[in-house]
Amino acid sequence: MTRDTIFALSSGHGRAGVAVIRISGGMARTVLERMAPPLPKPRFAAFRHVRHALTGERLDQALVLWLPGPNSETGEDMAELHVHGSRAVIQDTLASLGGIDGCRLAAPGEFARRAFEAGKLDLTGVEGLADLIEAETSAQRRQALQQAEGALRHLYDGWRQQLTAAAALLAAAIDFSDESDVGSDAARRARDEVEALQRTIRSHLDDGHRGEIVRQGFQVVLAGPPNAGKSSLLNALARRDAAIVSDEPGTTRDVIEVKLDIGGLPVVVSDTAGIREVTGKVEQEGIRRTLGRAKEADLVLWVTDGAAPAVAPPAMLSECADRVLMVVNKVDLLGSRPPRPLPAGAAAVSALTGSGLDALTRSIGSIAAARTGGAEAPPLTQARHRQHLESCCAALDSFLSSPLDDIELRAEDLRRAALALGRLTGSIDVEEVLGEIFSRFCIGK
Repeated sequence: MTRDTIFALSSGHGRAGVAVIRISGGMARTVLERMAPPLPKPRFAAFRHVRHALTGERLDQALVLWLPGPNSETGEDMAELHVHGSRAVIQDTLASLGGIDGCRLAAPGEFARRAFEAGKLDLTGVEGLADLIEAETSAQRRQALQQAEGALRHLYDGWRQQLTAAAALLAAAIDFSDESDVGSDAARRARDEVEALQRTIRSHLDDGHRGEIVRQGFQVVLAGPPNAGKSSLLNALARRDAAIVSDEPGTTRDVIEVKLDIGGLPVVVSDTAGIREVTGKVEQEGIRRTLGRAKEADLVLWVTDGAAPAVAPPAMLSECADRVLMVVNKVDLLGSRPPRPLPAGAAAVSALTGSGLDALTRSIGSIAAARTGGAEAPPLTQARHRQHLESCCAALDSFLSSPLDDIELRAEDLRRAALALGRLTGSIDVEEVLGEIFSRFCIGK
């Protein structure tokens, strides 16, 4: 199939020591022969002068790579120009490439899409690659790399093979329907296979969303009465002035977020409005948002003033009581006075002096690690995966809850289950999701 040769800057924008410009398509060899002759040995870096394709003007000195297809990332002929990372060099090199007939600037994610179309990546691998580019913590990097290298693909392909085996048993039951012993035995074996597979997929789904938490961040909400020092605690954890601090009750009315890296895990801490009885509509809305965030959070830090009477979490938060950690703030104000007995498991801190913050941070990290670890199988990372696996389980439920006598209908149940798994990896037509997935990439990947 004839199509444009694409090119793009694949390294970061802005001044740098080296910038990488990638080229993929049928014109890649011609580009190198015109801009950086002679053509280097395949897969060996060569030092070349890079010249303008039309004027012959020398643009830079660079390392050049020639990567002929199909043994390349996109399956096509590819080339890379490792030029100096000044804006002028990059701009003029890209302009020269754009002046060659048949070459154009790549769209976002177009290199990865061509790799997918060439069978170099499946959809789960593409999504893992996108997450790897966006990874901000070690846990995100490890999870994304595992997915990009095919961990989920191997898992889902194995399940699809099990479905194929069960479908083959049903086909045998149909073929030998005139021999009741053979047909019924094959159908029972198929049912056993499907029951075991359904348990495995249900276990995979029932993972506490650990993969999605690593990908999106462990959500921690600071909640409590007004003037308990929630905003000061947020600033202390973030080590910067992220929230406005004031003695006036009701200062925080909207949710303020900061992202932290605790023990390699991504943690998103949200400061929220103080919970109290109010009449003002704006503060009422802030409290409504506080309660909504707290109910959805992975962990709620109920922050109280150690020098004030104890305030228990409101009844509205009772449904997330197992996700609440009590934090007594402002212990520096207690002086020599004996502190009141702390609730069991509570953390005593001072956002002003930093006392107890290290212990609180370790507690948050331990809770987050317990929530996201402990399983050997690669985790679910995307809502899209969960949706297709739920569809697969619904088809398997139909198979197991319906009479095997309608064997053709049960074969259709297995076909629908396999179809859902195929959509996960892209082994069937999934055109409707391709645009959404690849649009997440930067240009040049």
